[in-house]
Amino acid sequence: NERPTDFLDFKTVPPKRVSMSVPIVLPITAFTRDAILQSGKTLVTLRNKFGHPLAVLRNPEIYANRKEEIVSRLFGVIDKGHPYISHIYSGGDWLLGGEVELLERIRYNDGLDRFRLTAVEVMKEFEKKKADAVFAFQTRNPTHAGHAYLMKTGRDILLKKGFSNPILWLSPLGGWTKEDDVPLDVRVKQHEAVIAEGMLDKDTTVMAIWPAPMIYAGPTEVLFHAKSRRNAGATYFVAGRDPAGMKGSELAEAHKNDDLYDGNHGRYVLTMSPGQDPMNILPFGPVYYDKRDHVMKAKDDSRPDDFIEISGTKMRTLAAHGASICDVSNNQPIPSDLVEANCVPPGFMVQSGWEIVCDYYQNVDAADRWVPYSVQKTTPLVDKRTKSDGSFGSLDFQLFATSDKGKVLSPWHDIPLAATSTAAISTDTLFNMVVEIPMLSTAKMEVSKQTPHNPIMQDSKAGSPRYYSYGVPFFNYGLFPQTWEDSTHVDPGTGFVGDGDPIDAIELGDSPLPMGAVVPVRLLGSLALVDEGETDHKLLVIRASDAKYSGVRSVRDLERLKPGVTARLVDWLKNYKTSDGKPANSFSQEEPTSAAEAVRVVQQVHGFYSTLVAGGVPGAPEDYFLPL
Repeated sequence: NERPTDFLDFKTVPPKRVSMSVPIVLPITAFTRDAILQSGKTLVTLRNKFGHPLAVLRNPEIYANRKEEIVSRLFGVIDKGHPYISHIYSGGDWLLGGEVELLERIRYNDGLDRFRLTAVEVMKEFEKKKADAVFAFQTRNPTHAGHAYLMKTGRDILLKKGFSNPILWLSPLGGWTKEDDVPLDVRVKQHEAVIAEGMLDKDTTVMAIWPAPMIYAGPTEVLFHAKSRRNAGATYFVAGRDPAGMKGSELAEAHKNDDLYDGNHGRYVLTMSPGQDPMNILPFGPVYYDKRDHVMKAKDDSRPDDFIEISGTKMRTLAAHGASICDVSNNQPIPSDLVEANCVPPGFMVQSGWEIVCDYYQNVDAADRWVPYSVQKTTPLVDKRTKSDGSFGSLDFQLFATSDKGKVLSPWHDIPLAATSTAAISTDTLFNMVVEIPMLSTAKMEVSKQTPHNPIMQDSKAGSPRYYSYGVPFFNYGLFPQTWEDSTHVDPGTGFVGDGDPIDAIELGDSPLPMGAVVPVRLLGSLALVDEGETDHKLLVIRASDAKYSGVRSVRDLERLKPGVTARLVDWLKNYKTSDGKPANSFSQEEPTSAAEAVRVVQQVHGFYSTLVAGGVPGAPEDYFLPL
């Protein structure tokens, strides 16, 4: 648990300490910290955002997340306009540490897993090729002739040093990269083409994705990328120009339009820094295209006019316009303006690789086609009486409710409110709950009120799928069908209008329920939440099928079986948006109502629903998909 470091104790140190220029941390919120500390347990399960367990962390230690210290030491500047600095600040205020044990091999199921080798597997590939030296070349861009020059020259240097079989490790970054970088799958496919067409020798090259992210921290980050490759057997690291560049800050004064870091500094700092042993550095300066022999190489200062620089911006523009190879037959010169001529110099990139790059830049907005970086794809926990379209984890995913005969149903309109026939609903009534979010999943799924048949879809944030970041939900989340929180009615208890959604239900059992499942539940009470100026009632329920809870008729009964569950739920509902930078929610009261009061809330929102579908709510949204 949290153990303050004694900064005057210089004797209690590990047997061996290796400094890392980039800290590897796991941020958590105060909600998660408290859950770990109050549990009394010495083992924490680490899950992906869909709730699937990946690893266990033993003997947890918790430390303050000193964001300003981390950012200032990494980047030398505190500027939330920097994409990774913004990412650091979005994390929780605490850091979780401990011994991690994987439960299974992590697979991403994105078509690239065969390139994701463990450190041991990468070293075995080097052994198969009988390597006596390994030089790593990191990429986050397509490989062109300039990159190939560095890699080929690196091998020549090592041969001259007396090595008989230096092996190249072509090492594309697989972790997070900023949104305007080339997607991981495009890079890997293009690298395959470069090897297949012989720009790189397949017999002396191993391509394996390295899982680290790109944080754009200049020279500091270059040290991390080089030293981390030692863990998989690299003995040399190729450092070219601008190995971890980043555009300048909007706050800059001295160099407003310059890169944040000088493009030469990363290579220089890496080469001159101590602590790399047993790794060595292969430093290279900029390379240019020689118009005489159509080869990328270091510039010959005796004939500077023969060399041209093909910048990343120029390459992207040419690819977006589908530029063809420049015609140099009959000694025609390379055009001085490549963009105007819409051509790329011969030999700049292998043909099939260039076609892959062109395809990406001409379809850059087709986000569903690309794999920007390593993000796990998984099969969701769904009810058998559903069918889906689209890819889970994307905004095009839709989960439809179906009848036993396969007919598509609306979970909002076609499922009855009561699970059993009853003349009038009461505290004895079992209600139908439609599960939207299974316990332990952070994917924010919800019934779409506007889409035909009201499928369950993932909510979005800034154009991307939305996930809860405050803490793992310890409950199943869903709705009661045939209800509606009237967006024109001011709730007397909260003083705010309804949020315009079916009423929410929170099932507080012990295990995840499948998404799309229709589950008979017993109503225990409710909370009246005020969320961004709207009333958002939360019904507290327990599944009727669990014998453990057969005697539970109220939240107080549930507390006897699960002490503290109400306080945890109130905390989560009040604060779950604060980790996204939004203000806390509030309640009309933090003590749940009785089951009888909750029944009256259900009766009211069922009445609002009946009026809505009858067309009797002036000012109600007109884009809802409602029964004919």
